[in-house]
Amino acid sequence: METLSTRQVYANNWMTVREDAIRRPDGSDGVYGVVDKPTYALVIPRDGDRIHLVEQFRYPIGMRRWEFPAGTAPDRADQDPAELAVRELVEETGLRAGRMEKIGLLDVAPGMSSQRGHVYLATELTQGEHQREHSEQDMRQAWFTTARLERMIAAGEITDAQSIAAYFLLVLHDRR
Repeated sequence: METLSTRQVYANNWMTVREDAIRRPDGSDGVYGVVDKPTYALVIPRDGDRIHLVEQFRYPIGMRRWEFPAGTAPDRADQDPAELAVRELVEETGLRAGRMEKIGLLDVAPGMSSQRGHVYLATELTQGEHQREHSEQDMRQAWFTTARLERMIAAGEITDAQSIAAYFLLVLHDRR
């Protein structure tokens, strides 16, 4: 597929939206709308059989949702995913990891977004004070057993696609 032209149609501190005129392999023309967001890090904090989640209000769906700590660098900046994982864990939970291991990579919505996420397992945890951004002021956090986490996923209490996919990466990691 060939990009013929591109134009930015929207931008803010967290994302840009562009419209690309494209030519398909058969020669026909088309249009792609693409949401560009920076790479993010998602962290699975684990202590034995317990997994740590955060909960916050997600404006686009109008609901509070449990999910793994995750985020991007401010102002769409590029940041090393491993450094970002450390920062997000401390920022959202106050936890510090003695060990941080990359266990996978996720494409958020490759049909419409360029964003990719690096998934890390954080262990050997110590508790400190969180350093949340102003927009995270309503965030809650709690520990769950893996059995409870799986029941929450099955019951539709956890619906964040990245968190569910990351948990499956953890299951595969543990099988190795």
